[in-house]
Amino acid sequence: MPIAILALALGTFGIGTTEFVIMGMLPIVGADLGVDVPTAGQYVSSYAMGVVVGAPLLTALTVRLARRWTLVGLLVLFTLGNLLSALAPTHEVLLATRFLTGLPHGAFFGVGVLVAASLVAPSRRGRAMATVVLGLTIANVVGVPGGTFIAQQLGWRWTFAAIALVGVVATIAVAAFAPRGERDTTTTGSLRAELAAFARPQVLLTLAVVIFGLGGLFASYSYVAPMLTDVSGLAESSVPWVLVLVGVGMTAGSYLGGRMSDRSTLATLAGGLVLVIAVLLALTVLLDSPVAAVVLLVLLGFGSLALGPAIQMRIVEQAGGAPTMVSAGVQSAFNIANSIGAWLGGAVIAAGAGLRAPNLVGAALAVVGLVILGVSGFLEIRERRTTTAQAEPVPAAA
Repeated sequence: MPIAILALALGTFGIGTTEFVIMGMLPIVGADLGVDVPTAGQYVSSYAMGVVVGAPLLTALTVRLARRWTLVGLLVLFTLGNLLSALAPTHEVLLATRFLTGLPHGAFFGVGVLVAASLVAPSRRGRAMATVVLGLTIANVVGVPGGTFIAQQLGWRWTFAAIALVGVVATIAVAAFAPRGERDTTTTGSLRAELAAFARPQVLLTLAVVIFGLGGLFASYSYVAPMLTDVSGLAESSVPWVLVLVGVGMTAGSYLGGRMSDRSTLATLAGGLVLVIAVLLALTVLLDSPVAAVVLLVLLGFGSLALGPAIQMRIVEQAGGAPTMVSAGVQSAFNIANSIGAWLGGAVIAAGAGLRAPNLVGAALAVVGLVILGVSGFLEIRERRTTTAQAEPVPAAA
């Protein structure tokens, strides 16, 4: 595996840590800044909206630049956002800094997976993309529980400071090892062509699968800490260790998802969504059992992250020669899912439905995602049949 891909994975490790660690720190941050848990859930949503805005905007601004320096600049902005979060004095300021930190997220993933894919043979592109995404899943094994532990022991501000340090190291690594060539000549480099890729029906359907399918994950996982402590009965000190196990599940899901995606993206997506739906329904019923809750959360992480490489491969396949913006668009869709899921999960809690309810909301969102995937698959099969029929020679008249 080229060392440049590992440098990119270090960047996604930092990004994944700052995105997900807030979910394990919501009660701590909320108590320190004087807001309740549903209100603290806005830190999840504000980061997500930063990604939604930043992915198309920063990708459009950098589409003609050398990818190496684009990646470095994005990591510098990410590092600055975490430093400012560590210093945020109020709830409102932290909302703003979380938004700022989210801005480079989508563009970094979008460019990073394309750089990784360009460094390996076509038959290994799924695994190369999965390795970049693996930084995100390792963040859930090491970064998120580690950051939660730091927050419990030293305070949440030290967590963001530690993530900023990871950002500095990742910036240096990417600057040193990313390909030094200019912009990838296998793509158009045209902003018009990049934007036109969004008009392709399969691109839009894949993005919709991300929004609803992964919205199911975030409706539940955004409130994992209060669910484990208030319903499952686990001690607050146990939460980081549960997050470690969930991260292991995510890592395994991302790895196997990459291998399966090299065979069939549709089958990988369908299998992952079915698993997510089943797990969320089971969590609704079994959340009061600590053992069952932990096992099911690990399976939720496995099924959800198995979708990542398949989504990236499918969106790039459908984008033709203009994959940069749609690849970044996956991260926008991912974080729309994050924002919608966290908001709906918090809304049902605030309405008095209890901490089990976000799991039902998540299952419903994932069902919608599965239906949309079915439509996408149907259209693809019909298109293949039409293409095959048109390619068949017409029998000569007798």
